[in-house]
Amino acid sequence: MTSQPTAPHILLVDDDEDFLYQHKIQLEHAGYRVTTATTRAEAEATAADAKPDLAILDLMMEQHDDGFVLSHHLKRLLPGLPVILVTAVTAETGISFAPTSSTERAWVGADAVLAKPIRFEQLKREVERLLKDRDKGLGARD
Repeated sequence: MTSQPTAPHILLVDDDEDFLYQHKIQLEHAGYRVTTATTRAEAEATAADAKPDLAILDLMMEQHDDGFVLSHHLKRLLPGLPVILVTAVTAETGISFAPTSSTERAWVGADAVLAKPIRFEQLKREVERLLKDRDKGLGARD
C-alpha cells in the first residue's frame, strides 16, 4: 500500500482577520494545508513547529517592518523556504513598493511581493511557481 503525498503546507500571516479567513479558505479549496497566525511572534513559534513549505506574510502588522523581520527570521530558520510578502504600502502611502530583481528581493527578504488587494488567481500562480521552483532547487527568479 503506497501512501499519498501530503499537500504542501502554507503559513499565512496577517493581522487582518478577514484577509486570513478569505485566503485560508481559498488556499484550502485549492488543495493546500494552511496554518494561520496574526502576529510575528505567533508566526515564529508556529513556523518552528509546523515547518511550512511556503509562507505568505503581511508586510505591515504590529510594527511597520514586521513582515521584513519575519521573512528574514523564517529564511534563517528554514533555509529554502519560499516567502511571499503581501502589502498595501502603495495603496496606503502612495509610495511605489515593487522589488522585482533578485537583488531587491534578497534585501526585502522575500521571493515575491504582491500588492493588496490581491486576486486569488494571482496569489495561487505565485504559490505554484515558488513551490515548483523550490522543488527544482531554483529559488527566486529575476
